[in-house]
Amino acid sequence: MNNTEAVSSYEILDSDFEQCFIGHAKVEKLWSGGRWCEGPAWFAAGRYLVWSDIPNNRMMRWDECSGSVSEFRSPSDYSNGNTVDNQGRLVTCEHLTRSVTRTEIDGTRTVIADSYQGRRFNSPNDVVVKSDDSIWFTDPDYGILTDYEGDASDAELDSCCVYRVDPDGSVSLVIDAMLKPNGLAFSPDESYLYVSDTGASHVPAGPRHIRRFELDVDGTGVLSDTVLCECTKGMFDGFRLDTGHRLWCSAGDGVHCIDRSGRIIGKIHIPETVSNVTLGGAKRNRLFICATSSIYSVYLAVNGTKLG
Repeated sequence: MNNTEAVSSYEILDSDFEQCFIGHAKVEKLWSGGRWCEGPAWFAAGRYLVWSDIPNNRMMRWDECSGSVSEFRSPSDYSNGNTVDNQGRLVTCEHLTRSVTRTEIDGTRTVIADSYQGRRFNSPNDVVVKSDDSIWFTDPDYGILTDYEGDASDAELDSCCVYRVDPDGSVSLVIDAMLKPNGLAFSPDESYLYVSDTGASHVPAGPRHIRRFELDVDGTGVLSDTVLCECTKGMFDGFRLDTGHRLWCSAGDGVHCIDRSGRIIGKIHIPETVSNVTLGGAKRNRLFICATSSIYSVYLAVNGTKLG
């Protein structure tokens, strides 16, 4: 399916949200036909969007020039989160291999990390790359709980954590105090790391919030944290930030826009549960939205901090 049907409405909860969108810019449905679309990443040089369709074990590609959609990789090892590194390469979280991989310029695949202290990861979920080329990712156990998004398997690690991979390949545990860490992103100046916890998916009254972690002086660990915002509909999964320190977060009723103080200042309603977003396009002002079975986009009056 490929059309530009308007399928959404804006909900203004604070006047600050009005500066973020263009009144006549409507949400477009670019494609539908997935089972659980996740992990959008924008590649500026080719003008295309890549995302994962996890249960279908494939990655998809939308071409901005033609509007066409095709399979990018199948099978994809039940890929989930994707991002673009500082050299323009694809970095992917894979449930089946329980690893984080990189697709090189020549198309070959490199395993960046698949274990911590000799034990395999659970199922890497979402990933971001810092300006120093370190790779940070979350490792909940969603991909090993059932056969729907990977292979049902026993966990080898005692908990679900956030990890950092340095350019030399060394793996460090950064955060171990979350139930199911999920989406993550840095603040524009990289002084904070934001991480969502979707523990409510399997634990009654579990967390459904985003936490903000202050990074240490070296930018390699965390000092303190606070709950930034609780989700009011469903759970916050993936998200990205704009240059004004606003978070554009997936939720059960669409995309929630959260300011740096933690206020939900507005929503973009989408008729499917949203899993993740990214800011791309020529000026990083086009919000691409992965919802349950579909891909949507809308032009904003703000710009993303970086690609991926």
